[in-house]
Amino acid sequence: MSKPRFRWHIVVFLAPAVLVYTAVMIFPLFNTLRLALYSKIEQERVFVGLQNFTTLFGDPSWADQFWNALGNNFWFFLIHMLVQNPIGIALAAMLSHPRLRFAAFYRSAIFIPTILSFVIVGFAWKLILSPIWGIAPSMLDAVGLKSLYAPWLGKEEYALTTLSLISVWQFIGIPMMLIYAALLSIPEEILEAGEIDGITGMSAFWKIKLPLILPSIGIISILTFVGNFNAFDLIYAAQGALAGPDFSTDILGTFLYRTFFGFQLQLGDPYMGSAIASAMFGIILVGVCIYLFGIQTRMRRYQL
Repeated sequence: MSKPRFRWHIVVFLAPAVLVYTAVMIFPLFNTLRLALYSKIEQERVFVGLQNFTTLFGDPSWADQFWNALGNNFWFFLIHMLVQNPIGIALAAMLSHPRLRFAAFYRSAIFIPTILSFVIVGFAWKLILSPIWGIAPSMLDAVGLKSLYAPWLGKEEYALTTLSLISVWQFIGIPMMLIYAALLSIPEEILEAGEIDGITGMSAFWKIKLPLILPSIGIISILTFVGNFNAFDLIYAAQGALAGPDFSTDILGTFLYRTFFGFQLQLGDPYMGSAIASAMFGIILVGVCIYLFGIQTRMRRYQL
């Protein structure tokens, strides 16, 4: 019996993509992990092991900023999980209804903010919410709700939540389109069998459609987790590198930027910056693994 021939054409076609990905992603990742184990002492690079991580987690001058940024990151992620993804699923369920008119127009209108630049979105919403020249006060006044207005981006207790909701507005099209595609992939035979058993309307969504799109919801949750921990652009565009007011919108991305490259009178420290980046990588890796394990456990229980 002859051995199967090795498919060299697969290697040839994959090689360019693998080389580019290695040069752009894999090599910088391992170089960052390596750089986190060094420090500059008397203008010389010295191997210090885990000393940078000890400083990051234990030194109050670093730890306070790190835990503040990490807590803000988790709040940023929680807002997206509790607001963006449920609304995206609801929009997908409504837009997938076969009798809905102008569904393509609604999908396009909701998805358009996703392709806008972070700089445009951050600057535009900063103008809209401005208490001096923004249109938000006059719009609320027009409907008799001006008393609810506050300089949301200027108050510590509101700024991060406001930016999280702006990010939700911008990216809600992504979970909507992914769930929409998952709903369209459900075989009609399954839905017709449910109709024969009297399962229609909202009952069909909860009992038939939702269990079938759970893998897609799991993927969206992972993408949300990774994307929110890599968030930087919107915070930087709206609040600057200092992530004001008083670091209330500071996340790991902005903390990393100030540490690695420096800002104003603060000199850049690539070694501590690499330690922050490595900590972010570890948090994301652990979070994704835990979530995947939880999804697998739930799906096994559901199958049983």
